[in-house]
Amino acid sequence: MSASSYTYLGPEGTFTEAALRTLPEAATRELVPMVSVQAALDAVRAGKAAAALVPIENSVEGGVTATLDELATGEPLMVYREVVLRIAFALLVRPGTKLSDVKTVTGHPVAQPQVRKWLAAHLPEAQWESAASNADGARLVQEGRYDAAFAGEFAAATYGLEPLVTDIHDARNAETRFVLAGRPARPSARTGNDRTSLVVWLRDDHPGALMELLQEFSARGVNLTWIESRPTGEGMGRYCFSIDCEGHITDRRVGETLMGLKRICPKVRFLGSYPRAGTEGGRQGAQPRPGTSDSDYAAAADWLARCLDGRA
Repeated sequence: MSASSYTYLGPEGTFTEAALRTLPEAATRELVPMVSVQAALDAVRAGKAAAALVPIENSVEGGVTATLDELATGEPLMVYREVVLRIAFALLVRPGTKLSDVKTVTGHPVAQPQVRKWLAAHLPEAQWESAASNADGARLVQEGRYDAAFAGEFAAATYGLEPLVTDIHDARNAETRFVLAGRPARPSARTGNDRTSLVVWLRDDHPGALMELLQEFSARGVNLTWIESRPTGEGMGRYCFSIDCEGHITDRRVGETLMGLKRICPKVRFLGSYPRAGTEGGRQGAQPRPGTSDSDYAAAADWLARCLDGRA
């Protein structure tokens, strides 16, 4: 591993690796699989890798808690890119295995809710055991510890397995979002269709505490794309919130929202502003609501200055 390498949730053959290989810069980097999300991110923190690609959100199962907790705690990291990958599973088996032979199956815990109905319909008696990743489940099948694994069809060749059934999914068009995280630096340049990620902590538990936080976004016309609570470990009822919103930190409405949050919250961790997936072709995002564009903020500041000068 070198300081310019990219780490990812391994082993080889994971959806994370497939997502990482969609990035143009991946072709010029050493790609290093790691045993966990924590290990992938810690390699970046230690300066052993330039960045790590890790899953953060699934359209069926929701947030990936290991990633949310790692980004919220420890030495700060910053998100520079995101990748959204369509997820469909294959049932991988050793050559010669028939569906009637499958008594035990494995896969990543996030995979189970995405194939639960298929399992109930086709393998109702099969016993599920979780693996560290879908590709690790394929490796365990190769070693004979399980009869079948739910993984990407592309992992079959890596582990000498066969796809017994392909294109398995309970929810059509299921997707997973991955983020490329590196050490803190200046945010990626504004594209006009960006996402800003942050983690915020409430000062105390009182009626309307969450509403006060959300009003900082609402008052400035900033649209949330995702919010999820996570326990802080400081006792029952103590939470932090992982939040994604539309816009870039250099947008006045977003920057002032972050300042508003910093005033009312004991801790705010900025995780980055970066292009939304699928915007490489220059497609513009949602337009700001009336009164919330940078030009509107500039006009309001000019009006206030004229008021102060007695020229209003």
